[in-house]
This record gives sequence, structure tokens and C-alpha cells, in this order.
Amino acid sequence: MLLALLGKGVDKIILALVVAQWAYYARTVRGTALVERGKEYVEAVTCLGLSHARVLFLHIMPNCLPPLIVVGTVQTAHAIALEATLSFLGVGLPQTEPSLGLLIANGFEYVISGKYWISFFPGIALLVTVVSINLVGDQLRDVLNPRLRK
Repeated sequence: MLLALLGKGVDKIILALVVAQWAYYARTVRGTALVERGKEYVEAVTCLGLSHARVLFLHIMPNCLPPLIVVGTVQTAHAIALEATLSFLGVGLPQTEPSLGLLIANGFEYVISGKYWISFFPGIALLVTVVSINLVGDQLRDVLNPRLRK
């Protein structure tokens, strides 16, 4: 609905996605920080007299980063798929801009005549892009997770 008010364009799609999805990031960070704040090691360093800023930046934030990375990569892949869907439906990017959704929509007219490959290969490209972004996010989580460091 927001995209219908703003119109077509890359900047408008990005703005609509940010407005629609910012709360998900905020809830994830808040929930993770509240869980970490209640743990014993945070209480211990607080009792040692460390400042709140130091506790936040040295102990809480490193443990909040892995879930945020996973959420960020999943949401990035979701945003790419959503943009392709909106472009496929005709409310995303204009016809003059490149988009996998527009390529799939242009080839969809030829599916009945047996020329399925016109939509097939952009669809495979979209699938590979989304899956690879999710796999990179999982690997980043494993690398940056302080609990998995040796």
C-alpha cells in the first residue's frame, strides 16, 4: 500500500521496505540485549565497577551481533524476493529498469507457447541469489559468534 502511494522506482521500493521492516531489527536487538543483560557474566562485570557503556560495547553487543547478522541476511534475501514479486506484479520497478521480476514477467507471456526458458533462467537466478545470501549469513554468524571461538 505504501508503494502505491509513493510510486515506482528503486528509491521508493527501498524506502517502503525500510519502513515496513525496521521494527523487526529493533525487536531482535532489544530481545537479544535483554537476554544478554540478565546473564551472570554481565552482572559480574557490572559488580566489578565497569561503566554501562563499557559493559554494553564489550560484553552485550558482541553477543547481539550474530542474531542480527542472520536477521539482516535473511531480510536482505527477503527484500530481493519481495522486489522481484512486486516487479512481477507490475507495481515495483518501471519497465526501463533491470529486475529479475520483470524478466520473469516478460517471459511469463511465452510459457503457454512452450518457451518456458525465458522465465526459467531468471527464476533460477533469483533462487540462487536468495539461497546464497542466506548461506553467507549463516557462515558469517558462525565466524562472528563469540561462543564458537576457540
